[in-house]
Amino acid sequence: MALSILAVVLVGMNLRAGITSASPLFVDLQEFLGYGPLVAALLPSIPTLVFAVAGMSTAWIARRLGLGGTMLLALVVLGAGLALRGLPTTWALLAGTVAAMCGIALCNVAMPSFIRQNFADRISLMTGLYTITMSVGATAASALSVPLALAAGSPTIGLATWSFLAFAAALAFLPFVLMARSGPDTGEKPASINPLSLIKTKRGMVITGLFTVQSLMAYSMMSWMPSILISRSMNATDAGFMLGVMQAVTIPATMFSLWLVNRHGMLRGAFTMCSVAVAAGLVGMLVLPLSLAWLCAITLGIGFSIFPLVLLVISHSGETPEETTAMSTLAQSVGYLVATIGPFGMGLLYSLTGGWSVPLVLLIVVAGIQLCLGLAASGYRRTTPQRVG
Repeated sequence: MALSILAVVLVGMNLRAGITSASPLFVDLQEFLGYGPLVAALLPSIPTLVFAVAGMSTAWIARRLGLGGTMLLALVVLGAGLALRGLPTTWALLAGTVAAMCGIALCNVAMPSFIRQNFADRISLMTGLYTITMSVGATAASALSVPLALAAGSPTIGLATWSFLAFAAALAFLPFVLMARSGPDTGEKPASINPLSLIKTKRGMVITGLFTVQSLMAYSMMSWMPSILISRSMNATDAGFMLGVMQAVTIPATMFSLWLVNRHGMLRGAFTMCSVAVAAGLVGMLVLPLSLAWLCAITLGIGFSIFPLVLLVISHSGETPEETTAMSTLAQSVGYLVATIGPFGMGLLYSLTGGWSVPLVLLIVVAGIQLCLGLAASGYRRTTPQRVG
């Protein structure tokens, strides 16, 4: 049990650090490496695009390596990709980011099943712990990214330092792999479930849609919030700190959201709170002065505590770990593919319009869509999904 908890904590620490550590350095990286606006728009879009493509392979890999072996492979790939980003070339930055995001994609899809397999009677508690440690890792990476780069004398070396955290997490999963190999082999494999078959169900459509819109908004702001603030004359260190504040606020907000659900059954209320808060934060980014950026960071952080609620819905979406993995694969692969429009579209719209107003207004509309899907998903229980039509 202690080893399982440690593994969950270490994985959670890694799954956003590789993303938020880069965001405050985008301006410095472009100046240091000299790449153009196309690469600048593509770089923050890589995570969601890779999550979509690589995530589809998780169920296939898990059937052959087991959940422990899948997680070990993912963390080694993540660490190697982050280390590659230390080379001072554009190709290494792009290739390392792709490799690192492949590792994160496997972890993203496999973790709900790992939690369900090892903590069947504590799914809500461990989902909360997992997402809180994600926020801790993201907060630390956001706040420390620029200081580490300054200390190293290079933004690329500053990025590469986060590989040590990934390799540490990989060590925590070695015992799971060894125990699985030494255990008895029943010769039976769980039934294969095609994730795409779940898109034909109403539940599959709603959960996938909800995951899509929350990912689109979260990754759009994680990618571009520092750049938005820097364009308004905030220095890079403070802009990275504001991103860290946003991530830090998700920790108590997550605890409160899960408390509402576990103690009072208020999943609908929690979804509503998150959607309204993220919309308020986006409006604040549009109309509030720079001196109140901290207020926007706080409200956005409250809004982005919706992620554990979506994971909770996914964890209860099947009767077996295999069904849960299939739903997680569907929601995350399709969701992240569509969510790529967010970071890439924001960068492109900024280049075309010369400002951030249009992208932020569009995200406010997406927040309204999220509210509708969250209210629909809050009515689901662990029952057999009904097919559309």
